[in-house]
Amino acid sequence: MSEPAESNGWTPPDPGLPPSGPGGPHSPRRPEEAAQAADRPRPPNPAWPSGDGRPSDPGNPYAPQQPSGWPRQYEGYGVAAGHVPGTPYWEGAPGYPQGWEPGLYGAGPPVKRARTVELPEGRPFHQVARNEAHRWWRPLVGSLAILVIGMGLAILLMLVGAIVQAVVTGDAPDTGTGVDSIFGNKTADLAFNLGSLALFLPVALGVAWLVQRRRPGTLSSVEGRLRWRWMLVCSGLAVLFCVVSYGTSIVAALALDEQSSGAEHWVGWGRFLAPAIVIVLLVPFQAAAEEYVFRGWLLQAVGACTLENARGRVGRAFSTVFRTPWPGIVVGSALFTAGHGYTSWGILDIFLFGAIAAWLAVRTGGLESSIALHVFNNLMAFLLPAAVGKLDMEQGSVPWQAVAADVIPMLLYALAVVWLARRMRLRNVTAGHDAPAEAPGPVPVS
Repeated sequence: MSEPAESNGWTPPDPGLPPSGPGGPHSPRRPEEAAQAADRPRPPNPAWPSGDGRPSDPGNPYAPQQPSGWPRQYEGYGVAAGHVPGTPYWEGAPGYPQGWEPGLYGAGPPVKRARTVELPEGRPFHQVARNEAHRWWRPLVGSLAILVIGMGLAILLMLVGAIVQAVVTGDAPDTGTGVDSIFGNKTADLAFNLGSLALFLPVALGVAWLVQRRRPGTLSSVEGRLRWRWMLVCSGLAVLFCVVSYGTSIVAALALDEQSSGAEHWVGWGRFLAPAIVIVLLVPFQAAAEEYVFRGWLLQAVGACTLENARGRVGRAFSTVFRTPWPGIVVGSALFTAGHGYTSWGILDIFLFGAIAAWLAVRTGGLESSIALHVFNNLMAFLLPAAVGKLDMEQGSVPWQAVAADVIPMLLYALAVVWLARRMRLRNVTAGHDAPAEAPGPVPVS
């Protein structure tokens, strides 16, 4: 005997259900009847307001209304054409409602939010930390964390060095009052001084990620990374800077009528090689660490406090000033100078070095030019004295002629860097919909 499903193409209700007439609650529908019912207007259900994203049954007149923009293929409990079995029905289906995403209504895993936030759009280098996660306390907490953690790591490094010296030589370091050497060896003292400063590099990168919730590479440039090709170009210019600086220092020495003492002579490769290896290996990290702290972190920490939401005449005036890079340049350069032991004209020399390096970071959109300048300047400052047996940095009073001999090559280097950056169309603002690749200068950002 033929079943109804074989004659008309639809299946009768379950045997356990009570019979009902056409259109009853359990009456099956042919496909054409279901399509007609789907086209008929249905009254809204107050329990399920329109737009909640739940699919409805075309055969149930009391089902919730479809949200605005819901494609026709999602009506009912079917799936769209072209759906891949075993995947959520919204994946690969064209035209799903705007705003629908995996994880809604228990369908699919929830979307995990990233730990770091994206770069703000169209911001210069000194305002890179002004992102959506910025709060007034983050620059203060981060600065304190860099100082405390960096000093703690330096003490730990000294303890490790003392243990190594005790194991190798059997003598503990003499740290009494009036002792100039920590480990009793000038090369070991030099390695400790350079290494303790280099430890601030990973600390600054880690604090930017942990406290300000941004990628560590945002300390490097507006592109969120260190631009190595530009770094190579700046390194070539820094070598030329060293040549010019050495020549101007000779001129300054002649102007001061300084005569080289007979005690200064080449110490030989036996005494020069070990300090030279320490200098070449550690100075790049020491110089880069100082740039990341003073021209990276501090410049951006001050630059993040733009006071954009300030109200009133005084607040708007302060906001105009703090949106420029100059507060960060002055603060960072002053703290950089305080970390050195120079006096008289030497204070101006170190301050101008920090200010020029910070200005270059803003103009070029990154730390590459200032890192190259700092690295090669320090290599020359350490290697030349080491060649005559001097491993201690002599700081103190500096005559103005020596300051002029140092500042003039720095200004020439800065002009060459800015000119090449313009020729190479180097980006100095973060990417954005309307942000140019190169800004005309460190102008205020609204």
